[in-house]
Amino acid sequence: MDADRGAILVTGGAGYIGSHAAKALVQAGRRVVVYDNLSAGHRDAVRWCDLVVADLHDTATLRETIRAHRVGAVMHFAALASVGDSVRDPLPYYRENLEGTLGLLRVMVGEVVRPFIFSSTAAVFGEPARTPITETHETRPINPYGETKLAVERALVHFERAYGLRSVTLRYFNAAGADPDGEIGEDHRPEAHLIPLAIAAARGGAPLRVFGEDYPTPDGTCLRDYIHVTDLARAHVIALQHLEAGGASGQYNLGNGRPYSVKDVVGAVERVTGLRVPWTPGARREGDPSVLFASSARIERELGWRPRISSLDEIVQTAWRWHATHPRGFGDWTEA
Repeated sequence: MDADRGAILVTGGAGYIGSHAAKALVQAGRRVVVYDNLSAGHRDAVRWCDLVVADLHDTATLRETIRAHRVGAVMHFAALASVGDSVRDPLPYYRENLEGTLGLLRVMVGEVVRPFIFSSTAAVFGEPARTPITETHETRPINPYGETKLAVERALVHFERAYGLRSVTLRYFNAAGADPDGEIGEDHRPEAHLIPLAIAAARGGAPLRVFGEDYPTPDGTCLRDYIHVTDLARAHVIALQHLEAGGASGQYNLGNGRPYSVKDVVGAVERVTGLRVPWTPGARREGDPSVLFASSARIERELGWRPRISSLDEIVQTAWRWHATHPRGFGDWTEA
């Protein structure tokens, strides 16, 4: 039985991507415990498993949780993730993303927990020299967020050599959409992601701010690769199964392989909602590359994963259903 392999510890599992991964694990028959300090996550997003409210820096509670739940593997989502914030104030990013992760790995080594799935990012590549970006592309982050994620990636190589800790690093591009069942969705406070901000603008909120119209792209706005959050969650489950079956450590890009501009997203939101998205131009944000989109050929070839929800309109549709039924996010949760 899967349960005999121990529970899966999902750090940051009350957050956007982590909660979808926790649900996918439970649907796959796994026993899950979420470990989250709720600084950015939501208690109501943890609906299928145990929740331990604690900080990664609290190593005593972390160790106790691993022992009490007989944890056999870890999926690590807990991190700060704003490019702009990392440029303005890098210190918290080094503390949370690097020091926090190293503390987690130290406890895992001591408790002999070996499989590790690491939530990384396309930001490790920086301004790409070529697209689509493959795993062999040079890693040259241009912001502290990407730097801290890359530092962990590099540490994992040494942790395997020294301690036998096998890992899969998943570098994903722009997570988007919501659970198609409508049970959980995206609720950041403050919100910084494009699709929910465009939906909020369409619903009468503040006009969308478009950061930069002078990029070397067809319409002057940034090009990004949007991947549905449930496809991301499924990739984490597949990666875990790969390691548990004795598979080798690896790094994989997760994306749709097709870039969409900010204005493309505005158009998709308008088509799906039937509402106009008011927007205003703004200056470029420091640390934002012009174009980011992925080749996912390696993970398709080696692990058999490929996105199931690849249409931008379909991704937006799932987000729209979530925000339309939960206009205050998890703040108005009424189901049992």
